[in-house]
Amino acid sequence: MADVNPSAAIATVLLDELIRQGVREIVLAPGSRSAPLAYAAAAAERAGRVRLHVRVDERSAAYLALGLAKTTRMPVPVITTSGTAVANLYPAVLESAHGYVPMILLTADRPQELRGTGANQTTDQVKIFAGSTRWFHEFGTPERRAGQQAIWRSVIGRAVAESRGYPSGDPGPVHLNVPLREPLVPDSLDDSADTAADWPESLTGRPHGEAWLSLRRPDSHGRGVVTGFGIAPVPRTLVLLGDLPAPHHSSQLAELADAAGWPIMAEPFGAYRRGRVTPNGPLLLRAHEWLDEHLPERVLIGGRVTLDREIARLLRNPAVTVEAVTPLTSWADPGHVVRRVHDWDDIERSHQAVSSCVDRAWASQWRAAGQAVATAAVPLIESSWPSGPAVARAVVHNLPAESGLYVGSSNTARDVDLARDPREITHGVVAVGNRGLAGIDGVVSSAIGFALSRSPRPSYALMGDLTFLHDSNALLIGPDEPRPDLTIVVINDNGGGIFSTLEPGRDALSGPYERIFATPTDTTISELCAAHGIEHEYVAEADVLAARIAKPGKGIRVCEVRIPREGQREFRAELAAVATAALAPKAEA
Repeated sequence: MADVNPSAAIATVLLDELIRQGVREIVLAPGSRSAPLAYAAAAAERAGRVRLHVRVDERSAAYLALGLAKTTRMPVPVITTSGTAVANLYPAVLESAHGYVPMILLTADRPQELRGTGANQTTDQVKIFAGSTRWFHEFGTPERRAGQQAIWRSVIGRAVAESRGYPSGDPGPVHLNVPLREPLVPDSLDDSADTAADWPESLTGRPHGEAWLSLRRPDSHGRGVVTGFGIAPVPRTLVLLGDLPAPHHSSQLAELADAAGWPIMAEPFGAYRRGRVTPNGPLLLRAHEWLDEHLPERVLIGGRVTLDREIARLLRNPAVTVEAVTPLTSWADPGHVVRRVHDWDDIERSHQAVSSCVDRAWASQWRAAGQAVATAAVPLIESSWPSGPAVARAVVHNLPAESGLYVGSSNTARDVDLARDPREITHGVVAVGNRGLAGIDGVVSSAIGFALSRSPRPSYALMGDLTFLHDSNALLIGPDEPRPDLTIVVINDNGGGIFSTLEPGRDALSGPYERIFATPTDTTISELCAAHGIEHEYVAEADVLAARIAKPGKGIRVCEVRIPREGQREFRAELAAVATAALAPKAEA
């Protein structure tokens, strides 16, 4: 066989060790300098060891990897060439970091002698993502000599561990920079670095496919006796579920609330038993007079709660004690109101202590209030079709069992929060979104990755038109690439409708509003889909949308619902008024 060059050797070893560590998905954005890594990834796929996804847009590639890892919690390597290709990963790196999603960035680079010389596609890639990664390592430029395999494989072991948050950190992105010298391609496709007889040392790794570095997962064994007070049995406790790193986290905290009997408010993310969750999000918190008379003594928060300002108002109330429980090394507290922080282990060991501790009369009043608000608000939401909340309700209430939903940012997540009754969502549904930084970028790519990771279970995505258009390159999928069964519902109000519900939407500021905030595009989404060979359908009726959701099709398809942008601010004010009226004291006859 022909001699194996150093670039092929390191590439094959890195990919082999990633697979030994449990990696099963790889995303590749092709380029010249990264050719050795591309050949190694393709060879691993031919051997049936991984599934390879090729994308021509690095930003889309990175968000695809993020979506693939969102619920599996296993990092997905993203392979890129040097230069601007690396910079295009940055948005997804930030989302991975703030959303605690595992990811490995495997970036090819020029060798040290070409840096700072004006060589083509060469920039400083060393720690290019600054403090946004959990760990960074630059390999030495590979050479034909012994003593390198142990370095290459041990670095991969640590990279996977750091990305997954083992043994005591937080999950997130890891950056591995790989300088490569020419030649960058093998003499033939039969060249195999892992069995190269001409190489100065064996490159086959440990026997029997064992990983070079083995780490025991921190949750795979008991931690022994845990001391401390745990979560106290406060009878009037309201549990708030925000966005948490893994869907099962919401289930665990919801089960504690069920054991205690505490009412729950939950943003529309995660997977959890929904029996005690208040319907229609925090609408009842808009009834300030009722709330002041039924305040919780304590609010127990899990995750980041970001969708509704009434939640922030409640947490700022000095009469309410705010406590957080976190599975991470940190916790969210933008209002600086948290007085006590609990480790996630406190949930399991507090079940007996809080069992049935709730103030039953108080909890009954909260349940009755939630039902009263739902009874008043649901007819208004359903009669508002076509509106964002009406579309969101039609989607989430018709999801099949065990399906997955990727929720877009901006108005979409808030529409789902206000419109849904969690008790009417069928069992096994998992809902996630890019809530780390809550940007509109990369949502389509992330949803495709999420759907690929959950196949053959059906998946859905719900987003606005700007979110869809911002990531339309996600539809650049080659004919040989894996495609999921994914129904994308696009709520098209021809612009950024959320701004009409915020301060810029006030009548006094209406002059420049349309151009600098609403930003209509007049894009014909059907023609955009046709250019990519994506099935598209205009949906004008709620029952038609419900049918499309209940019986998903094959492949990627887009259901577009056009809604008016005008009146969104007024509609939300009407919802608040209805909720307040439903909980107002009844006048005596």
